[in-house]
Amino acid sequence: MTKQNRNIIFTTIAIDKETDRIIEKLCKRYSLKKGEITKLAFLYLDKANINPSEALESTKAELKKINKRQDDIIRFIRHYEEEQLNPMIRTSNSIATRFENIAKSMEDVILSHLKANQEGQSNLLKLLSDKLTEHANAINHQSKQISSVAQVQQGGNKKMLKLIALYSELATCGVMEGKKKETLKTEIVNLINSQ
Repeated sequence: MTKQNRNIIFTTIAIDKETDRIIEKLCKRYSLKKGEITKLAFLYLDKANINPSEALESTKAELKKINKRQDDIIRFIRHYEEEQLNPMIRTSNSIATRFENIAKSMEDVILSHLKANQEGQSNLLKLLSDKLTEHANAINHQSKQISSVAQVQQGGNKKMLKLIALYSELATCGVMEGKKKETLKTEIVNLINSQ
């Protein structure tokens, strides 16, 4: 180990007193030596792809970006509702209207047959029962499909809300929270890739 330390060539850099005070303060806060904190700072800048000559964006600008992302996600959810759920609701409504029209027409047929023939009355009631059972089964089947799609949509909405929360948390991470950022990024990727 001592051989390795002998092979390291140290260099010096000139800094002003104000910068030296900042480094001293950070050294005390994190219990590090000046060389260690300088090395870690440069490694962080390199890893995070931060250009120190560029001014940092304000918190207001970052919040505006997050709000834009949230608005985009909300627009996507509304578009999905328009494209997927609303047509199903309209289909269900048309089935109910058709069922109502069929029931009215069957009622008219029954009344005319009751007046014309007492014996045909029992046959028509049986026919009506069969038709209503078929339509009720069709409506129940449509209802189950709509219910299952609503459950899938609800799961998708929960996933979207979780993604929004993770992106918001990621956006609010501080400069020194590299591990937390990586954990959040991994969690976001896993959530996006999950079925």
